[in-house]
Amino acid sequence: MAHKKAGGSSRNGRDSVAKRRGVKLYEGETARAGNIIIRQKGTNYFPGEHVAMGKDFTLFAMEDGVVYYKQKKQKKFNGRVYKDTFACVKVVA
Repeated sequence: MAHKKAGGSSRNGRDSVAKRRGVKLYEGETARAGNIIIRQKGTNYFPGEHVAMGKDFTLFAMEDGVVYYKQKKQKKFNGRVYKDTFACVKVVA
């Protein structure tokens, strides 16, 4: 017989488009007002000095300056202390 046995169907074979999240400006890089510093899902990083957070948790610069990061111990509502990372912009005149 010149036939091939039927292969099974697969339930895989789909993928979503990449969201391009991550750190866009690293420590020491210059940021203009409005530049995106970090794209994230949830609050992995928090806004520090001269940085604001958008509705999709994007951190962006409010002033022109140099980006730096700092860690701070924060007490959460359950009483535990966590080290949170803050993205900040140092304004250079």
